[in-house]
Amino acid sequence: MEIRPILSTLARHKTAAALIVVEIALTCAIICNSLFMIGDRVSQINEPSGIAESELLRIQLASSGSDDNATARTRTDLAALRAIPGVKDATVVNQVPFVNASWNSGVRLTAEQRQSSLVATTYMADEHFLSTFGSRLIAGRGFNSDEFLDFETIDKSAEPFGIPVAIITRRMAARLYPGVPVAQAVGKVFYSWGDKPTRVIGILDHLVQPSLQGGPSAREDTMVFPLRAHYNLGGNYVVRASAGRRDEVLKAAVAALRANGNDRIIIDENTKSFEALRNEFYQAPRSMAWLLGAVCVGLLLITALGIVGLASFWVQQRTKQIGIRRALGATRGQILRYFQIENFLIASIGIVLGMLLAFGLNQLLMSKYELPRLPLPYLPAGAVTLWLLGQLAVLGPARRAASVSPAIATRSA
Repeated sequence: MEIRPILSTLARHKTAAALIVVEIALTCAIICNSLFMIGDRVSQINEPSGIAESELLRIQLASSGSDDNATARTRTDLAALRAIPGVKDATVVNQVPFVNASWNSGVRLTAEQRQSSLVATTYMADEHFLSTFGSRLIAGRGFNSDEFLDFETIDKSAEPFGIPVAIITRRMAARLYPGVPVAQAVGKVFYSWGDKPTRVIGILDHLVQPSLQGGPSAREDTMVFPLRAHYNLGGNYVVRASAGRRDEVLKAAVAALRANGNDRIIIDENTKSFEALRNEFYQAPRSMAWLLGAVCVGLLLITALGIVGLASFWVQQRTKQIGIRRALGATRGQILRYFQIENFLIASIGIVLGMLLAFGLNQLLMSKYELPRLPLPYLPAGAVTLWLLGQLAVLGPARRAASVSPAIATRSA
């Protein structure tokens, strides 16, 4: 089938064709960026945390006054928690995943370096941290007993200090030492707390940051220091329970902590399972993904209705032309292909313009909302979606055109 008659017909209906082209272009631009944003939110929601979420409980405390013997009290609390039936292990931490607050520090490769290579979150870990969280080492080793320090001592020290050793995540190692295999990152040094070097002794498969700060690429810039934290004016205890005993353990743990002092407050709304924490933490990205999905469906529906409306109008306007072609021997298949090719050309022009708009819209979102660059695969994905939508939308009017009887079309002149 020749394209020239189709182009000639479109040239005589510039306004209607232009409106559909603009509609398809806008839809393409919005769909491409929306699909990208949905994919980004879904990847956030499904990202591995590197911890035994289904077994972990968080208990957050606040105190009505200062505690001069916080270290001893913390040890008493932990001993009571670990003695509860059904408890695998327990630890005290400076922060927990799936909250919107975190301890972050700049990381440098040399002592002289002024600008940080990256910003990483810092977990303070005692001897029970890894076993409580269930985090898996893929290279190196865990901390030795003589490598642990008390954070209270370091915090009050007037002398320069440093953290001799640390465990970091695989993704942090890849970003900090690009091109270096994971196993070879063990033994390398970096600078973070103070001007003394910190040596990497172990690599974790995953350990997620507490908050969403830093964007997707930095979500696992995580380091673990061998620092024993303690409960003072507030703190977080993390308890790992046996399978099926989580609710029972939570009640017993809260009761044990309350029994160890009447000056403390259990913050009930923040005392819950890690699964509940994760579900609440990702509520906003989940809602955004559903909203963007609804916008995509709505735009596609409106675009499809626009194509159907225009094609139906053109079929009605060209009844005589269709009848003459049918009388001259054109088959139903040829009439059907005519309208499909016509729609394909209109959609193609709109899609090309839409890809340019999609790129421009992505640049705007990058500058205003720190959204990552739109990956190229999303452009052909949006194009194919709109091409298929256009062919499906025009199919009904095109079949009606193909079924026009030559005799009826001629009498209607």
